[in-house]
Amino acid sequence: MNDICLKSADEVALMRQSGQLLARVFAMLDDFIQPGITTMAINNKVEDFIIHQLQARPASKGQYGYQYVLNTSVNDVVCHGIPSLHYKLKQTDIINVDITLEKEGFIADSSKMYVLANASPLARQLVDVTYAAMWKGIECVKPGARLGDVGHAIQAYVEHFGYSVVREYCGHGIGRKMHEAPQVLHFGRQGSGVILKPNMTFTIEPMINQGKEKVKLKKDGWTVVTRDKKLSAQWEHTVLVTEDGFEVLTLREEEKALLD
Repeated sequence: MNDICLKSADEVALMRQSGQLLARVFAMLDDFIQPGITTMAINNKVEDFIIHQLQARPASKGQYGYQYVLNTSVNDVVCHGIPSLHYKLKQTDIINVDITLEKEGFIADSSKMYVLANASPLARQLVDVTYAAMWKGIECVKPGARLGDVGHAIQAYVEHFGYSVVREYCGHGIGRKMHEAPQVLHFGRQGSGVILKPNMTFTIEPMINQGKEKVKLKKDGWTVVTRDKKLSAQWEHTVLVTEDGFEVLTLREEEKALLD
C-alpha cells in the first residue's frame, strides 16, 4: 500500500485534463475508422492529432521500446496489436484501439472497441458484454471497497454469458508514470485485495475472450492472441477514487448520459 501514489488536488486536475484530451482523440476517430483503412493509418492520424491539435505527447511511443502511439487489436488479438501498413480493416472486423496521452506530466490511458458494419451478432454481443463488465467494475469503486470487489464484479458478469477473463494482463495505477501500483485484476474474490482510498487513480480494462481464457504471445514480442483463435474484446478507462465514489477521468461525450 505504501507504494500507491495518492494524488493531490492539483495532480487530479492535471490528470482530468489529460483524460479529457484523450476523450477528444476517440471522438476524432469515430468517423475515421472504417473498412479499407490500415491500422497504421489510425496510428498516424492519432499521432498527428495528439501532437499538433492537442499539444500533448503520445505516451506509448518509446515506452518499453515500443515504436508506435497506440495498439490496434483486431478480432482474436487480445491486446498490444501492432499497427500495420498492410492490414486493411474489413467490414466484419472488431478492433480495440488503446491510446495513452501525457499532458503537463500526467498520463491518461483508455481504449475503445470499434465494431464495423458487418460484424457478426456474436461479435457484437462480446463487445457489448465486455463494455458492460467494465462498468460493473467501475461501479464498485469507492473509498473502503477493495480491488477484489472490482475483479469479482467483472468476472461474475462475463462468466454468466459463457465468456472468460484473461488472467495475464490487468489494469494498473497511473499518474506521472504509465504503470504504477496497484495492479487491478479483472477477476477475484469480494472483500479481498487493496482497500481503495480517495485520490487513487488506476485503469480498469478487462480483456474478455469469447472462448477459453488462454492466450499466447506472437513472435513479434508484443501481439497477444487467443489460443483458440476465438474473438477477444477490451474496453478501458482511467478512474479516480473520490471521497464518495468514483470519477471516470477519460469519460467520452457519448458516455455522459450513462452516469446521469
